[in-house]
This record gives sequence, C-alpha cells and structure tokens, in this order.
Amino acid sequence: MHAAPRRTAVTALLCAAFALGATACGPFSNDAKPAGPFGELSGSQIVDKAFAATRTAKSMSVDVDEQGPVEPLKAYLSLDAQGRCTGTLTMGAASTVELIKPDDKNVYMRFDEAFLREQVKEDGPEAQDAMVKELKGRWMKGPVSDPDNQGMLELCDLKKLLGGFEQGASGIVKGAETTVGGQKALALTEPGDGGEASTVYVATQGTPYVLKIVTKGGEEPGTITFSHYGKPVVAKAPAAKDVVRTD
Repeated sequence: MHAAPRRTAVTALLCAAFALGATACGPFSNDAKPAGPFGELSGSQIVDKAFAATRTAKSMSVDVDEQGPVEPLKAYLSLDAQGRCTGTLTMGAASTVELIKPDDKNVYMRFDEAFLREQVKEDGPEAQDAMVKELKGRWMKGPVSDPDNQGMLELCDLKKLLGGFEQGASGIVKGAETTVGGQKALALTEPGDGGEASTVYVATQGTPYVLKIVTKGGEEPGTITFSHYGKPVVAKAPAAKDVVRTD
C-alpha cells in the first residue's frame, strides 16, 4: 500500500506564493523603493535576497496550512540539506501520516486509523479492521525513489520547495514592519489579480530568511511558515520490530 501523492494542492499553493518571483505564475508592476530596514533596496530586491538566503539554509522547519478545493492540508516538517526529514501531514479532517526520512534512500511512514480505513473503504468493514490490526502503530518502509512516495516527500525537498522562485520580479510592494514567531520582519506583497494576493515576510535582523508566506483569495489560499533555521534535524529510523517493508 502506498500513500496517495499530494502534488496538486501543495504545488498550487507554492506556485501562488512563489509568484512573488515566478514569471509563470503572474507578473508584477509598480516597483517601489521607500527607505526601511533594507535601506533603498526595492521590494523585488529584498525578496530575491531572502529566497537566496533561504536556499543556503542548512536546516529549517516548514509549517503548511492550506485550504484546498477538495480538502485541507496541514503539515509540519523539519528538514536539512543532508536529506533528513521528519514530521506529520494531515489531509482532510483526520488522516494523519507521520514521516521519517533519515537519508536519501529510505522513508518510513506511519498512518493513523482514519488513513488506514480510507485506503480500503470500498472493501468493507472487515477489510478495514484487518488493515488497522496489521498496520496501526507500525511504520511502513519504502524507497525514496518509489514514485508513489514522491507526493508525501515533496515538502521534504528544499530545492523543490523553493523551485518556483525566479529572480528579477518587479512590482513587489513593501508593507509594514511586524513580527513573525517573535522575529522582526518586513511584509512584501504582490497585489495579484482576481482577489488573490501573496505576502512574503522577511527577517529584518540577522540573515534575511523568509519567515512566512501568506496567500489569500484564489482557489487554494494558505500559509507557509518557516522557522528553526540551522537547528539539527533528528530523523532516526524506527526500531526494526516496528517496521513493515514495502520494497
């Protein structure tokens, strides 16, 4: 049994958010250059600087809260440049998956009862009970290379996570100074079309990391929060007795 990919919802949210720098997601106009924590840098230059800094981060945590057209997605994952990743993903009202990726070869996933029953819901209560009895509380091991695991691992890949951003956008508007997770930040906003708008919050002290991206309006609004930059990621493989192999 493999987890169903979540590429569509996550990619749509990231595309909308990273439209602050992605030509394919929509152009910008009316660049402004007021003074502020980044001096005379334009909004576009600040966003370029922030995403460049974020790409070089050794590790971080990512908190996603997205309202998709079919069901919501929530995720909290910690990842690093060595390929380690760990955290949880919740689809819909329940259906939670715990994930541990200790390296670039294997991934371990543990599904809650709601998720397990959903996988065999068409086979009736007996099949559901058998599935829960066999797998509840146990980790399923599979190769990272398995295409069926790629959707679950999308948020574990920093390159893919930031892949929609391109430098040189224009028209990003500087907003107010605020705080995100106790850190001082500057809001930079793309007005957008059709009622959709995305705002990137950039740290104004220390390294100018991206701290949060908020997308409002559109078909899939949501928030991505970045935190714990540089913190070690503990992603240790579960004990062998608690693992079910799928490769």
